[in-house]
Amino acid sequence: MSTQAKAPTEKRDGSVQSVERALSLLEALGQDEDGLRLTDLAERCQLSASTAHRLLTTLQKRRFVEFDRSDGLWHVGRQAFAVGAAFTRHRNFVAVAIPFLKTLRDRTRETANLGIIEEGELVTLAQVESREIMRATSTVGGRSPIYATGMGKAILATYPEDAVPPILPKGPWRRLTAHTLPGQAEFMAALNTVRQSGYALDDEEFLTGLRCVAAPVFNARGEAFCAISISGLASRVTPDRLPEIGALVIDTAAAITTALGGHMPASP
Repeated sequence: MSTQAKAPTEKRDGSVQSVERALSLLEALGQDEDGLRLTDLAERCQLSASTAHRLLTTLQKRRFVEFDRSDGLWHVGRQAFAVGAAFTRHRNFVAVAIPFLKTLRDRTRETANLGIIEEGELVTLAQVESREIMRATSTVGGRSPIYATGMGKAILATYPEDAVPPILPKGPWRRLTAHTLPGQAEFMAALNTVRQSGYALDDEEFLTGLRCVAAPVFNARGEAFCAISISGLASRVTPDRLPEIGALVIDTAAAITTALGGHMPASP
């Protein structure tokens, strides 16, 4: 009796279920630097242990994940790093920006970040951590709701007003903290404040106790294509320090703009 290999299940939207499941495992591992056990991975990705193990074994063969027999934990593999590094190389402005971020970190003593807007979210591409014991950190490659980030506001404040709403969430906004902006009207008002001051603020809107100050970086066409920020404890990044820190972030963003061959737009 002849047998045929079973084709991967394809959903109505054209996605392949086994690929989605494998990627969910890889994403879960990417969010936990210490590694995860099979049972924890399966539970987190809502898969049976047998399905998760089968997918992990396939990913392991391609070196996208690794299994440490000494402690029974799965980790992200080197091939996943190679693919991620290709993404960063494509955006070669990251390498140019890093020395400027280090200087900004040293001058403010807070964590310096670089991010872009992608598919309606803010993606952190690079980070230079503060040397303070208590410091703000985020996952490089992590995604955040654009309306709750200083870098997202800094970029969108350079857009024409009618170009902003299509980028924002259509339904009710998820409140991350008590300070998260509740909707588009409040967000558009915040963008006007950004245009006046030159820098954007995440005032404990993404995480309670964390304050961020951001400014846009412009390309050769005078378009904001990324932003930088500093993030630190609200007890250190106090309201009275905002003008000083804002000026440092604006100056650093302008220096990166120049280094990349970009230029500031003719008007805000």
